[in-house]
Amino acid sequence: MKMFPFSFKNRIAFNYLISTALMVLFVFVIIYNIVSYSVYSHVDNDIKIEVNGHLSEIKIENDNVTLIDPEEWREEEHRSLDVNPVFVQILDGNKELVNKSPNLKNRNLIFDANQEDFKNFDTKLNGRSIRQIQFPVLHKKKIAGYIIIAMSLEDANLVLQNLRDVLLVSYPIILLLLFFTARFIAGRNIRPITNITETASAITKDNLKSRIDLPSNKDELYVLSHTINSLLDRIENAIDREKQFTSDASHELRTPLAVVKGTLEVLIRKPREKEQYEEKIKYCISEIDRLNNMVDQLLLLARFENQKIGLNNQPVELDAIILQSLERFSSGIESANISIDFKFDNHFSIYSDAYLIATIIENLISNAIKYSKSNGLIRIHLSEASNFINCKISDNGIGIQKADLANIYGQFFRSQATAHPAIKGTGLGLSIVKRLCDLLQCDIQIESEIGKGTTVSIQFPK
Repeated sequence: MKMFPFSFKNRIAFNYLISTALMVLFVFVIIYNIVSYSVYSHVDNDIKIEVNGHLSEIKIENDNVTLIDPEEWREEEHRSLDVNPVFVQILDGNKELVNKSPNLKNRNLIFDANQEDFKNFDTKLNGRSIRQIQFPVLHKKKIAGYIIIAMSLEDANLVLQNLRDVLLVSYPIILLLLFFTARFIAGRNIRPITNITETASAITKDNLKSRIDLPSNKDELYVLSHTINSLLDRIENAIDREKQFTSDASHELRTPLAVVKGTLEVLIRKPREKEQYEEKIKYCISEIDRLNNMVDQLLLLARFENQKIGLNNQPVELDAIILQSLERFSSGIESANISIDFKFDNHFSIYSDAYLIATIIENLISNAIKYSKSNGLIRIHLSEASNFINCKISDNGIGIQKADLANIYGQFFRSQATAHPAIKGTGLGLSIVKRLCDLLQCDIQIESEIGKGTTVSIQFPK
């Protein structure tokens, strides 16, 4: 069953109205019952007093109930109709009328055989409501007669009727006032939601700067607004990173393509010697290899962005991976006449993803070789601690400026690239290393000094 098409503000007010209406109704019923009980208790108490009083005015003669002084009884207050008159009627053992109070005149109280003795009950007298009690008078364990005493309920019913009318009239008025009050309060309380809607409507792909004004009260709406603002910050940062990445990637991809194109254009301008063709073709092949490497790295970063990298954990021998990486870069090491100092006390095994670990090690060794000077030295050292294995790779190359250390994990960032144009690179290696270290929960630290070299330390969890 669908609800009415109320606005959120009206739904809050309507739900509040329903719960409050039930509470008010409950309170009104309690009030009415308390007043009713109080009124009837007052009448029953008066009847009890009359019962005790009239028991002292009767006597038993010839096994029948009679009055001690009939004349005095007639002269009492029963002679005239009082504000709350008391009606008394005496019956003999056969339930025949013996005497009655003068205020009954030609009317008689009805003995109800279905009612219990000494129990008050409501009945009618000449069409008017009365409260009545009836009980036997015993003499020598026999019933000598009956006494019926009644009091008018007109005043009590009038009080209860007036109370019912007041409650019935005031109930819808109270509910109406409650609805509009709740609607007004709900409108003020959900004002931040209106701000959220307006802010969300103003946000486009070209406008991500808008933010929701935080409410003064730190309640659920404050948390919601703060969460949405944080979401907008993340979206803006992601889009900015994507724009920057796309711009940098297109620039970096165009560079080797432009080099290859320029080289080939030079070759076709005029005939050249075979050696010159071979030299230029080899140069183009190296640029294409660089381009392929960059594409591989870009694809790896794209997998990071799409959260599609899964771990294939298995036992990994760190020393074996390092030796394999050194063998892969052996030609570069030999051409630069770089010495390798590696120290492995024993086999160092961890449980991790072998491919990702190899990617980290290869990028770090590649950087150490690339930025080392001729006849330089690279030190690789593995050591074991209680719950991790530390891998330290050091070189005595050109080093990194301290001001650039905070940016070295940025994509396409290269420290002093213009100062060393002969050193080729993409600026993606350390960005990939940092992402992989975060994925594998490895701690990485880089220390460097211009002209003295760089040291990278990674702690691999066992």
